[in-house]
Amino acid sequence: MPENQHEDPFEDRFAAALRHTGHSFRSDDPAALVGRGEVRGRRKQLLRRTAVLGGMTGVALVGVGATLLLPSGGHDPRRTSAAAGPAATASSSAASPSPAETFTGDDMLRALKELLPRGTYSEEEAQGTGSAMPPNARLVFDDGQGAAALGLSVDRMDPGGEQAAQWTTCPDKKIVAYDDCTSATRPDGSRLMVLRGYEYPDRRVDTKWWNAELVTPDGVHVTLSEWNAPAQKDAPVSRPQPPLSVEQLEDVVTAEVWKRVAAAMPRSPEPSVTDEASPEGRPSGAIAKTLIGLLPENLKVTGRSGPGGEYAYLVVDDGKGGSLVQINVQPGMSDMAGMLFGDDAEELADGRLVTTRQSPGEKGAEGVVMWTVDTLRPDGLRVVVSAFNTPAQHQDATRDTPALTMEQLREIALSTVWDAGV
Repeated sequence: MPENQHEDPFEDRFAAALRHTGHSFRSDDPAALVGRGEVRGRRKQLLRRTAVLGGMTGVALVGVGATLLLPSGGHDPRRTSAAAGPAATASSSAASPSPAETFTGDDMLRALKELLPRGTYSEEEAQGTGSAMPPNARLVFDDGQGAAALGLSVDRMDPGGEQAAQWTTCPDKKIVAYDDCTSATRPDGSRLMVLRGYEYPDRRVDTKWWNAELVTPDGVHVTLSEWNAPAQKDAPVSRPQPPLSVEQLEDVVTAEVWKRVAAAMPRSPEPSVTDEASPEGRPSGAIAKTLIGLLPENLKVTGRSGPGGEYAYLVVDDGKGGSLVQINVQPGMSDMAGMLFGDDAEELADGRLVTTRQSPGEKGAEGVVMWTVDTLRPDGLRVVVSAFNTPAQHQDATRDTPALTMEQLREIALSTVWDAGV
């Protein structure tokens, strides 16, 4: 599974999944288990989160704001080298499903294969609609020009919500490096984003990651990702480009069968793990606006994120060059305290936990450093702030140190304005 991706809200899908599924997940890097990026900031995000503000080592993330390829119920025992025959439940016309209609993992694989060009398949895994987690399918596809990993997932979300807008809006190039991205509203009212980028934003390995995100007016969310290697990471590049063109990505992700898959998913009173509600009382843009109000007077804001719920970023300049500043304001994080704050964390008199880090940047850019202050209130509100000595993580350092000192970051993270539900 992909690692070290932490650009956007795709990452918050994974943090949401952690809270959704309990404490069974373990990691050798506890600080990496929660965070958020900006999207389009989107990803992610179940993804994509769990890096601290796009800076700490992440787990199970699929590319820049890409989707998490969720664990399946097991490998397909057939592991065929040719497309499976059509499934009655997955490949029929897009009529409204009967209440009894379900999609197994095999159905998901068949439906996906029927939409792909002619080729062979291996490493097939899938999960159907009978699970609490979103249905998905992933495989290695070879059209004769090289093996390529490919994965698709289906979920539901509020089509008019902030998350839907993030998932279908191209990311800010100050945060995410990519070759091309388009975002548009289709004739049926669906929003579609197609991004052509890289598995590693610093391109230390030339693995390409192309991603399509669709949100329909009915709230069906379909994610499709492909690579030019047989695995997202740790596999040699096998072809110059991923196998599906932009047009083919659009055709697959907009296929009617995925609407029927979404309709067959079990309804739950709990929010989708990919569409957690923004913190109550924190409307779009409020986090960035509040952060600006807490900055020292000598800093000029030269760039900022759009609506982002729990996450925001600013680019500030004190006359010595641009400096990226990122913040996450996350409620309900008490259950993660033991994983995020070790024995060396400082505990204040009022019970708040504080930990600080000064580390190199992780995007491979020359000379970049990241300074972070992470805090947790007794009521579970987590506020974590990071600053960099560059206006964009994937760009080389433009100054010796970030524009904010560690003490200033601490003051921002511990400010009581966050307690008021900005």
